[in-house]
Amino acid sequence: MRPGDSTSGTQSFLSAQGLLNAHVLWATLVRMTTPVQNISINTLGGTPTSLGEYDGRAVLVVNVASKCGLTPQYGGLEKLATDYADRGLTVVGIPCNQFMGQEPGTAEEIETFCSTSYGVTFPLLEKIEVNGENRHPLYGELTKAEDGEGAAGDIQWNFEKFLVAPDGTVVNRFRPRTEPDAPEVVAAIEAVLPR
Repeated sequence: MRPGDSTSGTQSFLSAQGLLNAHVLWATLVRMTTPVQNISINTLGGTPTSLGEYDGRAVLVVNVASKCGLTPQYGGLEKLATDYADRGLTVVGIPCNQFMGQEPGTAEEIETFCSTSYGVTFPLLEKIEVNGENRHPLYGELTKAEDGEGAAGDIQWNFEKFLVAPDGTVVNRFRPRTEPDAPEVVAAIEAVLPR
């Protein structure tokens, strides 16, 4: 075969296509292995899971508590969850009792409180510690993210929010007093929605 032969062109095209397919496969594998997506955590009911379950969706991760002055934020979080579910957002609540013992309940009590008081339908995960030497590994990764003022580190209080893009990258951090429907939160969500 000579270089100008049509068979040679077909082989070159197939080789290029194979390289492209290998690149797409590699990009997919890299995307699926972000640290926050691979860390195991249990659901509130005790079933093992991870944020990888929501791969391809934007995820708003929030440490929550039912006896806090900020507890009414559950209503705003549920509204975000329902308003943006079809466009690719999942809100995930993670109970924490580290801030003045404001989440003392059992898994069953937390679930009942959230559903009856605020109509919460978004996923709730197990109660964990978000700061200190017993900090859950998920929060070990999340707290590396900086807020709008460039500060990373410990969670300040209940209802701190982390926005994870569909590719598993932590893209925003909002401090506890930032309401779920604040313009900056909504704009950040809109910017990363997959659809």
